[in-house]
Amino acid sequence: MATMQERAELHKTIWKIANDLRGSVDGWEFKAYVLGSIFYRFISENICDYIHQLMVEAQQPDFDYTTISDEMAENIRRKMVEEKGYFILPSQLFQNVVKTADKDENLNERLTRIFRSIEASAIGTESEDDLRGLFSDFTVDSQALGSTVIKRNQLLAKVLKTVAQMDLGSRYNDTDNDTFGDTYEFLMQMYASEAGKSGGEFFTPQQVSEVLARLASYNNPNIQKVYDPACGSGSLLLKFAKTVGKENPNLKYFGQEVNPTTYNLCRINMFLHNVNYDNFDIRLEDTLLKPQHMQDAPFDAIVSNPPYSLKWEGKDNTLLINDERFAPAGVLAPKSAADLAFTMHMLWHLSEQGTAAIVEFPGVLYRGGDEKKIRQYLISHNFVDTVIQLPANLFFGVGIATCIIVLKKSAKRDSSVLFIDASKLFQKNGNKNILLPEHQDKILELFANRKDEQYLAKLVKNDAILENDCNLSVSSYVEQEDTREVIDIKAVNSTLSTLIAEGNALNQKIEAIVKELGE
Repeated sequence: MATMQERAELHKTIWKIANDLRGSVDGWEFKAYVLGSIFYRFISENICDYIHQLMVEAQQPDFDYTTISDEMAENIRRKMVEEKGYFILPSQLFQNVVKTADKDENLNERLTRIFRSIEASAIGTESEDDLRGLFSDFTVDSQALGSTVIKRNQLLAKVLKTVAQMDLGSRYNDTDNDTFGDTYEFLMQMYASEAGKSGGEFFTPQQVSEVLARLASYNNPNIQKVYDPACGSGSLLLKFAKTVGKENPNLKYFGQEVNPTTYNLCRINMFLHNVNYDNFDIRLEDTLLKPQHMQDAPFDAIVSNPPYSLKWEGKDNTLLINDERFAPAGVLAPKSAADLAFTMHMLWHLSEQGTAAIVEFPGVLYRGGDEKKIRQYLISHNFVDTVIQLPANLFFGVGIATCIIVLKKSAKRDSSVLFIDASKLFQKNGNKNILLPEHQDKILELFANRKDEQYLAKLVKNDAILENDCNLSVSSYVEQEDTREVIDIKAVNSTLSTLIAEGNALNQKIEAIVKELGE
């Protein structure tokens, strides 16, 4: 397994290669080709490694799937689709296509046929929804790649050959080697950073994902299902794959996403982290208006970073006030800000012993109107467990300091809310702030201890919060440390007296000089 330094060097090299490769093509557009090629290589090598292991068990260790005919390979199509969720013929494998890519005048057409064939291999099976449209963003005829077919094919061939040369190791035979998944997430992070606000819509920084996963899984060894109703590229769900998932290989991942491109990135991310198709269910649809996982609820853990201040139909849609997710609060989140609509949606999906950790826009903590009424419902029913103020400038395209709200139903220890001020727990990293492991550990320590700690944490009774206008802002309860320099009043007065005396003496001298000049 590569060391952290080796991995960092690999990522640095890969980013430079990916950046140099795109030439004049916009990085945000070009990500589909680099990320798509990495995925294509992964599933090709993954199925070959899987078949190789089967043949070793059958005492045929010299069998090489890349060299057999497509006709012979058809004999194992059904088994591969059942086991892996997809099938790739030998002639369609990344390893074989890349060999002749730079000489293939019809590379664009060949790739199109291959991608359609891979997606079609799942039609009529349990993995059909998981494969459908996975390569839809890999548009081989895009003008962005070049003005002619020849130029586009040249760039496509260059991308494939470059990805083939990346040292990503063997994914299947080394269960500790997560290089494919790590590289994929690293590149998404870099593209998100370049894209600013639009990038922030699909990628949650890994250190924030880590905190949310640790909060939602804390002291709960029986997590079977985890859910993210605004899953983006899946980074939050996959933190469970790297932590809880290692202890529970049967953990199920559920997510919903409204953006087709991001939806594809999430499903690809699942495959790249070796989460098999039958262990995840990611759906494409509007979560608030057309929830897709109500029949799968309740969930043991929910983690989410939903869009901030999203406009939605709200009270203009007369059906929503009677929706079982929103009706208990008696009001709907305002049309201009759906933040608390997502919160109510997640509360409904949460199991009695489960935990939800949600990134929220700070305004929902203190604004009046219907948002105050929703907070009143949440507090009076003892659903709010913890509110954590995060540092500013953690997210791509969002400089404001966000917060985390932790919800519980029957698993709360008391009728209070723990407020944690983590706004100063960060390290500057370029133009962003990051949560180091020690910062994450401190947040979890405060969360676990659930007691007052000066300047960092305050446990407040629900009744006191209700009396305080249902205000959930951390700064309203956690005392701020006075970092101003202490002033010694006696010393200041002494210095001031000296200065006044010196000033008086100077004035006398000036008056004497003026008088002499006048004579």
